[in-house]
Amino acid sequence: MKLNFVLCLMIVGFGLVAFESPPALAQDNSAQDDSSTTIKPTGKVELIRDGFAFTEGPAWEPKSKSLLFTDIPNSAIHRLSADGSISLFTGDSKHTNGILIPSDGRILACQMDGQVVRYDEHASATVLASQYDGKRFNAPNDLTVDGQGGIYFTDPLFRAPTPLPQTVQAVYYIAADGTVSRVTEGLAAPNGIGMSPDRKRLYVCPSQQAEMLVYEVTGPGKLSPPKTFCTVEQPEGQSGTGADGIALDVQGNVYITTHIGVQIFSPAGKQIGVVSFPQQPANVCFGGDDWKTMFVTARSGLYRVTMPIPGLH
Repeated sequence: MKLNFVLCLMIVGFGLVAFESPPALAQDNSAQDDSSTTIKPTGKVELIRDGFAFTEGPAWEPKSKSLLFTDIPNSAIHRLSADGSISLFTGDSKHTNGILIPSDGRILACQMDGQVVRYDEHASATVLASQYDGKRFNAPNDLTVDGQGGIYFTDPLFRAPTPLPQTVQAVYYIAADGTVSRVTEGLAAPNGIGMSPDRKRLYVCPSQQAEMLVYEVTGPGKLSPPKTFCTVEQPEGQSGTGADGIALDVQGNVYITTHIGVQIFSPAGKQIGVVSFPQQPANVCFGGDDWKTMFVTARSGLYRVTMPIPGLH
């Protein structure tokens, strides 16, 4: 059991499979940098609860003023309620990883067992997509939505069967009519994903390279070639480590979970802050009444900290 647990952490964390160095990409300088000061927390980092196997997928639900988050090895989704209590939303999540609750109130999720689903309030799942080109997805990881009813999601190798069903790791798009298309070439473990406030840019955070990517969105499910958005700061003595989750604030700043904490970048790709946590962060979201509470899932713990700028929602 101990060996299985360690392997599970290796699988759902930042991947350990070696890849060739990615081709050099042009640095993106198209966004104006309006941030001249460092973004720092306005409160202390607080541990909400520890003792989980591996936490992921935080998503704020405004209607109930609660937070959903996942515990992948236990195939569980938990709910943090306004009173501070934590209850089980479902114990059969098929290893749900990323969750997103857009403004229409849908609970969208990536099940690492091979599908993207929508949960209802009773945790019953409706499958939105489970395959591309007649083959199951590798292991859907994280997702974001556009303004046309579509869903972008990443499909890396973590917890996927071998050989990989899709043979490549990529980003896919589920159109409003349910049509699925592959919208990127093979990537080094695409993980976190998010869109700019104007929905004109798609950010993709690979786990097995230091360069984070940005795509211009030219239409629903239509992307430009990628550019390097930023290069995440590396832990001392290491190189080539990537990222996991991503969130944005209303000013378009990008919050990326990395080996050293949540690194914050301006829309122009300039690092403007780092928030450290006792454990290595896996994913991040904003919530609370004013959307200034940053929730972070970090290995066995769930954390929160107040930030100065509201999160994008």
